[in-house]
Amino acid sequence: MPTIFSRIISGEIPCYKVAETEDFLAFLDIRPQVKGHTLCIPKKEIDYIFDMEDAELGALMAFSKKVAHALKRVVPCERIGVAVIGLEVPHTHIHLMPVRTVSDLSFGKTPVDMTPDAFRLLAAEIAATM
Repeated sequence: MPTIFSRIISGEIPCYKVAETEDFLAFLDIRPQVKGHTLCIPKKEIDYIFDMEDAELGALMAFSKKVAHALKRVVPCERIGVAVIGLEVPHTHIHLMPVRTVSDLSFGKTPVDMTPDAFRLLAAEIAATM
């Protein structure tokens, strides 16, 4: 059975797309821990990030770096935090999160409340800086 991320890639489930290449997709997390919380995923369904081939992993990181730079230009922050947990969806994904403090990387807090229009606008702003 395809993961929710594979269903997003196929277009079966919509997303707030930030960037896309032949091999990767970046989109806003719909339960953001901070404004701008973005997920970068390979289009190839691979459960565990460290099962990726070295070249694929390097390419995913390079893609994520480009997205992080665009994200930082749009969302005021000190840095873009990076997290790879890998337990919530069995499809490799990197969390990019604008942070000002270490606690901004916490996954235990209530998600930021954003309207669909706010998501669309933010995704478009980030995409425009790519």
